[in-house]
Amino acid sequence: MSAPRIACIIPALNAAPTLQGVVTGLRVALPGARVTVIDDGSRDDTRRIARVCSDVTIPFDRNRGKGAALRAGFAAATADDAELVITIDADGQHDTTFAPSLVRALASADVAIGARDRRSPAMPMGRRLTNSLSAAAIARCIGQRVPDAQSGYRAVRADVLRRIAPRGGRYEFETEFLILAARCGYRIDYVPVPTWYPATVRSQFRTIRDSARIVGTLWRYGMGAHH
Repeated sequence: MSAPRIACIIPALNAAPTLQGVVTGLRVALPGARVTVIDDGSRDDTRRIARVCSDVTIPFDRNRGKGAALRAGFAAATADDAELVITIDADGQHDTTFAPSLVRALASADVAIGARDRRSPAMPMGRRLTNSLSAAAIARCIGQRVPDAQSGYRAVRADVLRRIAPRGGRYEFETEFLILAARCGYRIDYVPVPTWYPATVRSQFRTIRDSARIVGTLWRYGMGAHH
């Protein structure tokens, strides 16, 4: 049996210091996977580095948000007949050596999420709080346990991407994706991954603005929206 076609999707915003390391790590962890970087309107050297180290670079002339970047990456992956898709952030916060574990989880699941330990002191208090609250709210929406609601480290079967279409353009996209996948009956698994927030890496998540968008999405689905 031949190995599945794997696409790695990396949304990147001002990630010049870390992007190449992420791509290199993925190539070691998943030999033969096709790496696509979406430059989300970066103001640094991200686009040039992406063109050097990735297989495909999708450039945005202005910042559109993580959801828009993921949507573009998913469209490219399905157009290229990928069977499995990995998403990973460009800021180096995810350990690429765990990518094969996420892929293996798809043997019995449709979506696999790299779940960080919220109790770890490595996770900033603000992120710990927003993650905990959103996980509890999503769990109520979908009726199942959610260990990590905001992880950008995920693996998904391409068939799922062809069926569900979140509308959000920024970080709420991942919340909506999880809710839609669960409500469509897809099997969701969680793979423990390290919690790592290096001091030299600045997260693009804006606590107030992006949390408000996530709350809006949760409210909408909590009121009974299905699509």
